Amino acid sequence: MTLPRASSPSALGPGHEFDRIRRIAAALGAHAGALGDDCAVLATGTTGAVLVASTDVSVEGVHFRREWLSLEEIGWRATAGALSDLAAAGAEAGGALVALTVPDDSTDEQVVAAMAGAGAAAADAGTRVVGGDLSSGPGWSLAVTVLGWASAPITRAGVRPGDGLWVTGALGGPRAALEAWQRGEAPDEAARRAFARPVPRIHAGRWLASHGAGAMIDVSDGLGADAGHLAAASGVAIALELERVPVAPPAVAAARRLGLPAEQFAAESGEEYELLVALPPTFSDEDALAFRSVCGLALTRVGDARPGTGVQTRLRGEPLVLAGFDHFAPRRVDALREAR
Repeated sequence: MTLPRASSPSALGPGHEFDRIRRIAAALGAHAGALGDDCAVLATGTTGAVLVASTDVSVEGVHFRREWLSLEEIGWRATAGALSDLAAAGAEAGGALVALTVPDDSTDEQVVAAMAGAGAAAADAGTRVVGGDLSSGPGWSLAVTVLGWASAPITRAGVRPGDGLWVTGALGGPRAALEAWQRGEAPDEAARRAFARPVPRIHAGRWLASHGAGAMIDVSDGLGADAGHLAAASGVAIALELERVPVAPPAVAAARRLGLPAEQFAAESGEEYELLVALPPTFSDEDALAFRSVCGLALTRVGDARPGTGVQTRLRGEPLVLAGFDHFAPRRVDALREAR
């Protein structure tokens, strides 16, 4: 099957909306698919693979503040967050559709900047922006739908008692950046990059899927909360040993400032987009080293699955309750809104 060519900017209709789409198409260049059509048409990929799709919304004042990030970073971050869901399914990325809402006073240059960031994140994951929508509204938001394929998609429901729980990379960088911004300070550069330009672990997810992963989730709500999602979907208990949590260097000083153990600070950090994965008891430290050599990431065992329900967390043998992120929790005050 041959993919349709990207629409020529001159083939789009008249009007300011399409003028902007022409500018977006020009900015995306080879990173764009056929943006002028209502639907994206994708090749089926590997024989026997199924289509995998997910949507993620990023809203100004809830997920980002323009005082903190450039519009290119906002576009990147929104797109990377959506692509991270494909990584957690062990899927290959096939395309992204970006529905962009902008305020009435936005300029063409601002719109193009946000979409250029979206295109760069898609390209970094080996795919393209293949469509979307453009609308006006009270503020900036991006609804990103991602499409991909996998021969056997990984879900949250495959954890079995005896499985090990492993996490990719290191945690705590995005929270360190957020804490600095809330104090009115510039974050450490590594922390800022972790927040502004997260990397969806597409390659890592596919490797893990091919090496026995039973269940997987990206760490977007915090390690404890996301472990809870796996436990609930799989009907098991998960025990986390927080002293094993890999802590990103910027999180150490940030945790010290708050008087928290660094492992707790990192485990409570959201929007990490690292992968939490259940692997069989036979998966060893040697296998983790093989993962690192192929994917360029650490893979650290942080707990195990047992009969029962819920998540139990301990730090050096002592029980510890982790906070997590919930969009609609009663009386929840979002950190970004609180910082206004």
